[in-house]
Amino acid sequence: MKVKNFTLPASNGENISLSDFSGKNVVLYFYPKDNTPGCSKEACSFRDFNSEFQDSDTVILGVSKDSLKKHSNFIEKFNLPFLLLSDENGEVCELYGVWKLKKNYGKEYMGIERSTFLIDKNGELVKEWRKVKVADHVEEVLEYIKNNLG
Repeated sequence: MKVKNFTLPASNGENISLSDFSGKNVVLYFYPKDNTPGCSKEACSFRDFNSEFQDSDTVILGVSKDSLKKHSNFIEKFNLPFLLLSDENGEVCELYGVWKLKKNYGKEYMGIERSTFLIDKNGELVKEWRKVKVADHVEEVLEYIKNNLG
């Protein structure tokens, strides 16, 4: 299925469109919040495997509803080599169906369900991972790319 193009403000100070990466694979990962334990671990895993993703002609884009200022601090703290996109109004979260009712310690609230989408060089959605558990997730995504999009 062809994905719909979108444009969001990015951590490099520019507005980035998905179509800017035409001709490359894109790992579009949605995460709840900058500087939280699970999100930090996930971002650091993507960071640690970034060169392998690049070797597979794949760009990593992280998306949350955090502000660019929060993204900037997160990138600096963990030395993240990829762009983080700010979806403060939640339009792209809605587009990908990741804005969900969540439960934590008996409380219900709306938030981003940790999810990863793999878009191929032709702009086709080829794989999605929902309700992601951080452990081994990045390795699983990389392995899928190597085995199916290499």
